[in-house]
This record gives sequence, structure tokens and C-alpha cells, in this order.
Amino acid sequence: MVPTSIKQISSSELAVDWDDGHKGKHNLPVLRRYCPCAACKIEAEEGEKAVLLPVLIPGRNELKGIEKVGNYALQFRWGDGHSTGIYTYDYLRQICECDECTQVGRE
Repeated sequence: MVPTSIKQISSSELAVDWDDGHKGKHNLPVLRRYCPCAACKIEAEEGEKAVLLPVLIPGRNELKGIEKVGNYALQFRWGDGHSTGIYTYDYLRQICECDECTQVGRE
């Protein structure tokens, strides 16, 4: 599975077309929340234990750029300067939010 097209279709949504015909969709706040870098994973784990309201950081969910990493992943650059997460193609498909993928998760 390899993306054939990646487009930001709104200020909060990314569309990914795949070589197998799948039309993926990702909400930017969700992509950021599921950032696979070590720092974000630790932050997410600690956040699950905390009862505090999330702190809003300007630019946190604003996509500034996308770079291809080899032939297996994408790296997103966010408005707050964060860019260390490497999203493998397999991982992007796992967290896809298109209607087809969210239906599969509900069955």
C-alpha cells in the first residue's frame, strides 16, 4: 500500500488516495493526537491518567508540510514546530477515518 495522492482538502482534513483504490480521510487533530513519536506517545499515556483539561497550543493541529520518508512513511510538520513523528503507510491506513474504515470498526 502506497499513497498515490495526498491533499489537504480543508483546514482540518487530509485526503489520501492509495494505490489499491482506497480513498482515505484523516482529521488533522486526530492525526496529531496519534503522532507516533516517542514524546507524543508518553504525553498521550500521561494524558490518559490525568483529569486535567487539555492545554490548547496555537498551531498544534495546523498542518504546515508533508514530507515523504523513504518508500514507507510520511512525516508531518505542524504549526507549533513539531515534526518528529514518522507515520508509516500501514499506520496511516490503521487510523483511517473514512466511512468505510469507521464502519468496519463498528461491526
